Amino acid sequence: MVRTRTISALLALLMIAVVSNGQGNTTKQLASPGNASLLGVWRAQSNGLPFITLLVTDESGSLSGGVLFYFHLRNPGQPETATPRLPEPMLNIKRDGDTLTFQVSHRRAHPPGSLSDPPVNFRLKVTGTDKGELINENEGPLGIGMVRTDY
Repeated sequence: MVRTRTISALLALLMIAVVSNGQGNTTKQLASPGNASLLGVWRAQSNGLPFITLLVTDESGSLSGGVLFYFHLRNPGQPETATPRLPEPMLNIKRDGDTLTFQVSHRRAHPPGSLSDPPVNFRLKVTGTDKGELINENEGPLGIGMVRTDY
């Protein structure tokens, strides 16, 4: 059940990239030269389970994307589980060199208490070939290691 929801959520995010970019093109062929290192699917894991998935696309030179967060449940004596939340679009995306800043709505994070919350600020910094660090600027300087793959 969890795997089915995860696959469904990722397929929804990936459909955006496939429909808008057409078939037969690779990420690097479509990318504006400065955006190539940021494009693709960025993943982070925690305890061997999915934690965060980002999809970053280049729509004719304009960056867009989505974020999928996973809810981790730890019950004593049972294996940890990861359940995908609803995908959220990246808002106010800006690129500065190898750094991408964006916001994600927090309205659906913990309803009803979060319904009037402002967006959360994130920064994705490329740290090496297909490696990066995602920082939640609302929570502090500690980052999460990310790994990039093409779509």
